[in-house]
Amino acid sequence: MNKNPLMLGGVMTYGYDDKGRETADFQNCDPGVLVQPFVGLCKVQRMRDGNLYVTRLPKRIRNKPMFRQDHSSVSKGKDRKYYFVMIMDEADVQKMPETLMKEAREAAGKLRKYLSED
Repeated sequence: MNKNPLMLGGVMTYGYDDKGRETADFQNCDPGVLVQPFVGLCKVQRMRDGNLYVTRLPKRIRNKPMFRQDHSSVSKGKDRKYYFVMIMDEADVQKMPETLMKEAREAAGKLRKYLSED
C-alpha cells in the first residue's frame, strides 16, 4: 500500500440525490491513473471555499460474546473490560425491569463460574 499523497486533477460536483441527501462527486481527468478502491465510513468536511476533506474512520472491532441469553450478552473487549449488553424491543419495555434483574443475575452466575475456571 502506497502511503504517499496522490495529486489528481478533476472536477468536483456538489449536489443532492433524489432523497435530498447531499452528494459530492469527483471526476478524475488524469488518464491512466490507478488507485486502490475502498468503501468505508468516513468523516467528510466541506469548507466554505469548496475544499473537501475526507478521512476514513477505523473499522469497528466487535467483541465476541462469552455467552448469550434471550435479551443480553456478556463479552470481554480488546480494552480488557467486560460488557453486559441488553437489547429489548420498545413493545417489551414494560417487562424490562424484571427481565434485566433475571438475566443480570444469570449472567453474574455464568461469569462467576467462567472466572473461577481460569
